[in-house]
Amino acid sequence: MNLTVKPFDELTLEEYHELLVLRCAVFVVEQQSPYQEVDDSDKDALHIWLADDEGAIAAYARVLPPAVTHPTHSIGRVIAVKRGVGLGKRIMEEAIRVAQKEMGAQTITIEAQVQARGFYEKLGFVQTSDEFDDAGIPHIEMQWKA
Repeated sequence: MNLTVKPFDELTLEEYHELLVLRCAVFVVEQQSPYQEVDDSDKDALHIWLADDEGAIAAYARVLPPAVTHPTHSIGRVIAVKRGVGLGKRIMEEAIRVAQKEMGAQTITIEAQVQARGFYEKLGFVQTSDEFDDAGIPHIEMQWKA
């Protein structure tokens, strides 16, 4: 697996297109959650992904600075194409590392689907909100602290 970390203005059109195709396929189509997947936050994000040996995206996340989506640094749009093989854990570990090393993050906020709470707790995130609805899917806010 090859790791790529790029700010928005360094993404090629092909890379951004592939990221959006994957995100829409998972978050809008697969999860049947109609919402505005493409947003202006992409412009402020560091986009990180793991690519397989053929160059296909295997896992993705975006890391955002404070005051874009949350008062703290944040991670979102977390996807592992193949589930149950450790790619989600690996991309989240890389996202946390990138947030710390490249952005100086001390606190990271996420909005996690309730069913994924245990996954994020194993990475050190703690629930910080009551459950809320986000486009028809139950979510909670969680935070990680250095």
